[in-house]
Amino acid sequence: MDALVNVAFPVFAIVLSGYLSGRLGVLGGESAAALNRFVYYFALPPLLFIFTARAPITEILHWPFIFTFVGGSALTLLVALIVNHVFLRHRGLGELSLFLLTAVFANTAYMGIPLFATAFGPEGTLPAIVATLAANTVLIGGAIAALETVQTPNASIYRSVLNVGRTLVRNPLLIAPVMGALVSLLALPIPKPVGNFLDLMAAAAGPAALFALGLSLFGRKLLGDVVEVAWLTALKLLVHPIMTYLLATYVFVMEPVWAKSAVILSALPAGALVFVVAQQYDVYVQRASSAIVVTTALSVLTISLLLIWMQVG
Repeated sequence: MDALVNVAFPVFAIVLSGYLSGRLGVLGGESAAALNRFVYYFALPPLLFIFTARAPITEILHWPFIFTFVGGSALTLLVALIVNHVFLRHRGLGELSLFLLTAVFANTAYMGIPLFATAFGPEGTLPAIVATLAANTVLIGGAIAALETVQTPNASIYRSVLNVGRTLVRNPLLIAPVMGALVSLLALPIPKPVGNFLDLMAAAAGPAALFALGLSLFGRKLLGDVVEVAWLTALKLLVHPIMTYLLATYVFVMEPVWAKSAVILSALPAGALVFVVAQQYDVYVQRASSAIVVTTALSVLTISLLLIWMQVG
């Protein structure tokens, strides 16, 4: 029960505060957009950079954890493909790609990092950072590659790879931890004034990200196929963590805290970046938006129960 009181409550209370600020008219849609841009470009990147820069490269490249987290996503993708083939039958690679991405892309940045900071302290955010790096590289990169193939079917492989690379390079949530890992690998010193600046910016990331998440949920309508959104919710909140748990328990050997982290991170709701990709390519926008809202709302219960079961906090 301590996990519910000490970890889940403060995290979801900030999300609720953001939602209520929109509901009560204290902040509007423009505020949500501005706050999201602040978190995405100015608060989270310093946090991702400074903690990877200070961590040993062996912990950043924690291969059992990475294989477990990515492997759990891969197994969930397989289940999602079966669900699609039997029940949904999407037409076109673009729509299918967004369906699969929504089913496995967890909100490791906006929710995972502050959740882990609350549960394990600032130094305990590294698993969430590594998961963010892996998810942005593998899942977002793969989805964008498929969407680029759909939109430019006659493009050469070189052109398609270049387009995917350009998109990923513009993603600060990918570039920041990569740069931090490079600093760690080369053992480069960080000047104290720079470190203090990054620490101050990083301190704003957790509360701002959670508040922005709640604010962005206000006014987002539940549109699209109800049955499909239900399938997405089950895949994201139930199938994904179960698959990851099986790998963490029976396949890969790692420290208990890393094993628990992999399961918790995979159990997080669908990430807002899915909606960004859907909007950018004008594919699957309504259903992705609805899945984000529903999984985020239900994760209040599922994450709380998981934290209690794992005795976190």
